[in-house]
This record gives sequence, C-alpha cells and structure tokens, in this order.
Amino acid sequence: MQTRELGTSGIQITPIITGTWQAGKAMWAGIEDTDTIAAIRAAFDAGITTVDTAEVYGSGHSERIVAEALADVRDRVVYMTKVFSNHLKYDQVIAACEGSLKNLKTDYIDVYQIHWPAGTYGSEKVPIEETMHALNDLKQQGKIRAIGVSNFSRTQLEEASQFGRIDSLQPPYSLFWRHVEQDAMPYCVEHQISILAYSPLAQGLLTGKFKPGHQFDPADHRAKNKLFQGENFVRAQAALNKLRPIAERHHISLANLAIAWLIAQPQTNAITGVRHADQATENARAAEVQLSQAELAEIDAIGRTVTDHLDSNPVLWNW
Repeated sequence: MQTRELGTSGIQITPIITGTWQAGKAMWAGIEDTDTIAAIRAAFDAGITTVDTAEVYGSGHSERIVAEALADVRDRVVYMTKVFSNHLKYDQVIAACEGSLKNLKTDYIDVYQIHWPAGTYGSEKVPIEETMHALNDLKQQGKIRAIGVSNFSRTQLEEASQFGRIDSLQPPYSLFWRHVEQDAMPYCVEHQISILAYSPLAQGLLTGKFKPGHQFDPADHRAKNKLFQGENFVRAQAALNKLRPIAERHHISLANLAIAWLIAQPQTNAITGVRHADQATENARAAEVQLSQAELAEIDAIGRTVTDHLDSNPVLWNW
C-alpha cells in the first residue's frame, strides 16, 4: 500500500490505519482477543502497516493485544497510541508513556497523542504548555518520534502548536460526520498536519448493515451515537440508498466507497476498526479505489443530506 508522510515528521503511514478501540473490550460487546489479534495481523498482511491504540482502551488491554499481534514485525509497523485527559501533568505524561511502552513491548512509540484536551471527562485543567513540555522531552529522549492530538478544536490545536511541533490531529470524521471540515481542517492543510479520521464509517453506519429499527446492546456505546437516533438515522438510510449505485459501479462495498471518499480529502487518512480478519482485508481494498472528481462531488452532496441537519456539537455521542 502506498504510504504518506505524517505531517512533517518523516514517518511514513498508510492512508488506512488499523483502529483498536474495540480491542480493549470496554464499551464494546462480543469482542474476542483471538479474533482481534487475527484481524490486526490480517490488516498488516494486506498492507496496512499503521495501527492506532490508546492507554484508556481497556486500561492497556488494547495496547497489549497490539503487541501480541505485531511484536515480531515491530520494525515494519508504525505504532500510534494516546495519553488520556486525566494524565496530562508533566509526571503523569512521562509515567503514562512508560506504561504504554511496556504494554506495546517496544522502546519507542512512533506517534504519541493527547487523547482528549485537559478538562474533558472531569479531568484537571492542566496548561497545555506543561503537557507539551513532557511530550517534547519524550521526543528528545527518543521515546516518541512525533506528537499528535486528538479531539482538539482549531483553537486548541493552535495553542498546542505554540509549544512544539504537532504532526497529527485525530478527529471523528466521516461522510456522515464532518465538523472538522469547518473547524480545524484549513489549519491542518496550511501547516501540514495529518488528519487521522476516527469513526470513518460512522461506527458501522456507512457499511449499510444496520437496517431501520436496529437496536444495539445497551453495553454497546453506539446505542448513544447521535447518528443512530431518530431522524438522523432515517436520513442516513436514505443517503445509503443513493450511495449504493456508485459503489456498484466500482464493484466495491459501501464501506470501501466511504473510506475511499474520506482518504481523498485534504490531508486525511482513515482509522478503521476491525473485529475479524475478513474485515481488515476488505478495508485495505479501499486504498485502490479511484473516484473521479464528479463522483467525489456526488458523494459529498449525498453526505450533506445527513450532516446539514446535525447541530454544531462536535461530540458524536449523547453521553
């Protein structure tokens, strides 16, 4: 799979990235470690050599699963992980990084990201300068290669950038969820900051497998996803019906159409979560899809029939 540079870091990432939130098991239902390990490895075998995880995913369980799947090919993969919003004081960042290094069974992390800004989820409001000081020190020591942020607004991204080089932003971004386009994307394009889009399939909605009336297990966090509720879900179903003929023209799935559209956007790469090996292999095919400018515009317009009705809150869930 052809790679792209992460920001200006010199690190080469694949436009499709394996996401491992589900590997932590917490907030997901029906996850088996053996299936997850096989899926992560299948993604690697299909050319997806970049994987994203976080310390908070199952309290390190996801990171340990990534290591189990990829430790023997560590020199050929890019590891991205994150420090949570409750660990953003200087000493906490250092300790969290050491914990992630241990979980991942590695002596360096390619991309270390602030998962959520300080103050979110009841965390302490630590000055970004203090957090960036820790990240810069880790980078100087060679324990991390690049610094990224996740769920930051443009304003927060600009502030963090005053204290060190930020090479990536990880926002929720899909055809059905596009807040980043109006907020941080222009800044990312101007400053060569890679966008690592999470939930690129709107947590499965863009696959077309969730039919009208679908009910999630209450333990599944998607039960509180705004896109699966009320009129938003109805509009999404109508949009999917309009997208199907385009996918059929290319002999691809709806999911691959959505991923192909996303990675054609400025600076944008897609983090795709997988439960099973066949999903990982299928996701990799999206990198080969060539959409014309007319098709990209048509898909864009269909997506807006969903997104134009959403409010300005950038958070995907009603938590």
